[in-house]
Amino acid sequence: MIARHPELKILIRRQVIQQRVRTVARQITRDFRGQRVHLVGVLKGACFFLADVARQVDLETSIDFIAVSSYGAGKESSGQVRLIKDLETRIAGLNVILVEDILDTGLTLSYLLRILRRRKPKTLRVAVLLNRPARRIKPVKPDYTGFRIPDHFVVGCGLDYAERYRNLKDLCIFSKGEPKQVPRRRLL
Repeated sequence: MIARHPELKILIRRQVIQQRVRTVARQITRDFRGQRVHLVGVLKGACFFLADVARQVDLETSIDFIAVSSYGAGKESSGQVRLIKDLETRIAGLNVILVEDILDTGLTLSYLLRILRRRKPKTLRVAVLLNRPARRIKPVKPDYTGFRIPDHFVVGCGLDYAERYRNLKDLCIFSKGEPKQVPRRRLL
């Protein structure tokens, strides 16, 4: 599929991604041995990573989703995050793992962690496929990380550009210059 997209260059191949997903799932299984975990995916991008991890975790696992936005009518981030889809499950007393595709500025995860802590989970951890610390504004550290990446605009494995490329199995960067307008969730 990449051959049809000359604007993309593979950064991390699917085989390496799947190996790392298995490692993250083993870490979660070890950390919560014999307990139930509740995975909360941040829509839309995290659904691919969440599904891959959930299939590899060897524990009783439940799943829910949450969605946020930092945009009003404009194309630039307002810097203010707002909840647009809440959880359907009560998380009080549960081992919750917030699953995100990329930890970038930390604004989204900082906001979500604050909201979820108020709901009194037994534990609250963060799993990210990608950690891009070069753009960090808020001091958020993931408990489980797939890959630490440099400051490139990336797509695939759930990450998109204007709703395109999410379904790519490899993680790719734009090889012919990065887009001038960064999609909303990339800024978070």
